[in-house]
Amino acid sequence: QVQLVESGGGLVQPGGSLRLSCAASGSIFSINNMGWYRQAPGKQRELVAAITSGGGTNYVDSVKGRFTISRDNAKNTVYLQMNSLKPEDTAVYYCNADLVAHGYLEVWGQGTLVTVSS
Repeated sequence: QVQLVESGGGLVQPGGSLRLSCAASGSIFSINNMGWYRQAPGKQRELVAAITSGGGTNYVDSVKGRFTISRDNAKNTVYLQMNSLKPEDTAVYYCNADLVAHGYLEVWGQGTLVTVSS
């Protein structure tokens, strides 16, 4: 069974930093795009950042210059380094991956809560 397991969320003060990790496990042949989404209370889930298997990245405008997405293909892991955090970054962050296992799959993590507050 393929699954994504996230870690690294928590409470941080405005201006602080957090690093999220998401590891894929199971019988995986290859992983294509990986990404981080977030959903704040009362809002729709939005794409925060995505990275292709070749390392190409894209970000939502509100996090450009503050967040960095990266991946370690050998470990089937994607990271999100979040700097200069703001209260409006508070949300549940979800990892997402398009991969090939027993066929093509889109897999989601369980979510990790990030709270930015003084």
